[in-house]
Amino acid sequence: MLGNLGADTRSLNFQDDFVSKLIDATSEGLGSIVDADLAKESSRLQALQVQQQLSVQTLNIANSNPRNLINLFQ
Repeated sequence: MLGNLGADTRSLNFQDDFVSKLIDATSEGLGSIVDADLAKESSRLQALQVQQQLSVQTLNIANSNPRNLINLFQ
């Protein structure tokens, strides 16, 4: 009876260690995914901001001398 109890205790300790390591690995994996998503979205935001700046500059150039713009399309 005591032998079975010792074996059961070792089995529970092994399962507890396994679950703990699984939780750690899952948390680390999810953290890596979140970091990758943040990096991707940060790059996308930066690209959109550059596009916006270029659009504003283009409009400023076009509005500064509309006659030149009209000549381009004639």
